[in-house]
Amino acid sequence: MPSPTEWISRSVARLRAPSSDAESSAVAAQQTPIDATPTTAARATQDRLQATLRRGTEALSPRALRRLLTELQAVADPLVSDIEAGKCAQEIALWYAQASSAARYDMWVLLCEQFAPDISHFQAAYARFESAKDTADKLQAEIDLRRALTSPRTRLLQRCAVFPQGVRFLVDLRAELLPHLKKDKRLQALDAELEQLFASWFDVAFLELQRLSWDSPASLIEKLIKYEAVHDIRSWADLKNRLDSDRRCYGFFHPRLPNEPLIFVEVALVEGISTSITPLLDESAAHQDISRAHTAIFYSINNTQTGLRGVSFGDSLIKHVVETLSAEFPRLRTFATLSPIPGFRAWLTKNAAHMLQRLEDKPRQELLRALGTEQLDAPGFLSAAEQALSLPANSPVRQLLMRCAAHYLGSEMPKGQPADPVARFHLGNGARVEQLNWAADPSPKGMKQSYGLMVNYLYDLKRLDKHRLMLAKGQPAVSRDVESLAKF
Repeated sequence: MPSPTEWISRSVARLRAPSSDAESSAVAAQQTPIDATPTTAARATQDRLQATLRRGTEALSPRALRRLLTELQAVADPLVSDIEAGKCAQEIALWYAQASSAARYDMWVLLCEQFAPDISHFQAAYARFESAKDTADKLQAEIDLRRALTSPRTRLLQRCAVFPQGVRFLVDLRAELLPHLKKDKRLQALDAELEQLFASWFDVAFLELQRLSWDSPASLIEKLIKYEAVHDIRSWADLKNRLDSDRRCYGFFHPRLPNEPLIFVEVALVEGISTSITPLLDESAAHQDISRAHTAIFYSINNTQTGLRGVSFGDSLIKHVVETLSAEFPRLRTFATLSPIPGFRAWLTKNAAHMLQRLEDKPRQELLRALGTEQLDAPGFLSAAEQALSLPANSPVRQLLMRCAAHYLGSEMPKGQPADPVARFHLGNGARVEQLNWAADPSPKGMKQSYGLMVNYLYDLKRLDKHRLMLAKGQPAVSRDVESLAKF
């Protein structure tokens, strides 16, 4: 539990967000994308509520906006029971499902500007909290301050979760909201409140780990195909291969989103750390003898709900899966990933010139001879890298690509976090960058992301906390081989 000071700091930051000043089809299953964001000159909802006519591209007329506000206030009314408020929320959700994109946008802004905490109540409660320090009244003053920061918007959103499809409605609403946060800062308060509620509702204590197999319901298996984003599932045969006897697939499920995996992981049981995705996805490959397997390779991890962005349960999923696998296969000793490096190529395109400048004289001359040029520049190197899959082991271009990738994973830390999103996930969970694998993903996607490179992250269960501490100090955990490779 955070200290009062930490809690107040976070809460005040949320309170200062812009306010009035400034996958069930019947409810909100597949929302159509909003194609236009109101300009910064858009009228505040307070002005629109007091007007007679709509202006410009405003979706809801002042009269319709007032009616919607009244309906939303009925949901948030503290004198109305949760059950009755939930029924009102369901009616709003049904309206929302049929509303135009722009009308939905109007509702978001209405929620942000008209359901914020009462600033005067907060200021009074905060003054009492300040004056109560080091007195017997400080605990009650803290309670009063917490209550003052609880906005009508929080109560309204909580009551939306009362009706059966309410959680689904809110998750889909946030997924639709997220792309517009940078363009319209008025929406940030609503997003922050949803994220905070979801972090509580989707706590790992309320999630259930389930194994997904070929015998799972067809509707659930189809969702694996839909949500697989790391290595696309090409066919039913491909899917069956991933669910075969030498494989495991696990997902986290929430009781209010039945038959909907929130995150799932695909695992291969093998005899050593995998260095290429090709044999793992080969439908004709012979089955592994799982009685001899001593390594579990996590080769695909997928979050399925965009609306739950920022709610982290990947760490818990991996821990639960490791415990489950260890109980079923006591011989397992190594737990590692075979992961893509999705940000590497884009990073190298921007930083190739800088990396070339760091080369010492000998490797620089070798690279010049390999490129057949007298002038070493980024375009020439990047052009040669396009032929990565055909480069021999002793190619200076290949060697430099590997060194750049090692540097990228082990040293690039913008804002104190690993630059690569997959590295950020695994290193944040306490894993270590174990080894780089050349031509591990020769698919067009693999080439587009990282010139075919993949990486193994090792989950050393005895050192997870140590590695997290290292990362917090700006030092990602990397193996000696990778560390040596990254030196220029």
